[in-house]
Amino acid sequence: MRISLIVAILAALGAGTLNVLQVRDKINTLISQRDDYHTQLTQTQATLDTTKRNLATTQKNLADTQQQLTDAQAARKKAEDTAVAQTKRADDLSDKLTKATQDRDAAQADLAAYKATGKTPEEIGKLVLLIKQDQDTINAINDEKKVLTRTIARQQNQLNELLGNENYVVKLRADLKGSVVVVDPKWDFVVLDIGDEQGVLQDGELLVSRDGKLVAKVIVRTVEKDRCVANIMPGWKLGEVFEGDQVTPAHPAS
Repeated sequence: MRISLIVAILAALGAGTLNVLQVRDKINTLISQRDDYHTQLTQTQATLDTTKRNLATTQKNLADTQQQLTDAQAARKKAEDTAVAQTKRADDLSDKLTKATQDRDAAQADLAAYKATGKTPEEIGKLVLLIKQDQDTINAINDEKKVLTRTIARQQNQLNELLGNENYVVKLRADLKGSVVVVDPKWDFVVLDIGDEQGVLQDGELLVSRDGKLVAKVIVRTVEKDRCVANIMPGWKLGEVFEGDQVTPAHPAS
């Protein structure tokens, strides 16, 4: 009996030890699973935070893009309205020029008639003065018309750029000719002796040549009354540009 009791106690102790070991393994497993869940939760939270930040950035970029589109549309509308107004003004000047020309021709006809009929020098003098006044008016209108024509060309160029036509090129007067007066080889820019008065437009491209040979192509960046500054275009510098080189339009207007 004593031996059996001892054996039973030992067996119970062994079973208890085995149960403790199994429980410990389960606890360790649960702890490991808990740590894994916690790690996954942390990663998920980090991903969620990143997604929120990306969403906020995307929303801001969308708002900025919409504002830029609105501004561009407003600028295009303003440019279109200005171009229409300038065109109307040019048409009005053409009408005035036609009338002034008719008045001058009528005055010259009257002068010839008076001479033929033997009118007094005083009367003829008045007619001569009238003709001179009409001619002065015609010259003034012609000068203003030239200015308006250049203004319309600049604004049409700006309008085409606002419309976003990537293939658009600025066309310059076919008879435009000029010379290089200053060269900066360090920054690859030149100063030309032609400007707004001669019909130069910003972003217009000009071919630089010497003795009939192409040297480079330049693009106009700033325009003043009778001169402009242009940059030598990358890939188009076929030789050194010198003062006195000739320039002509790369894209002449027809």
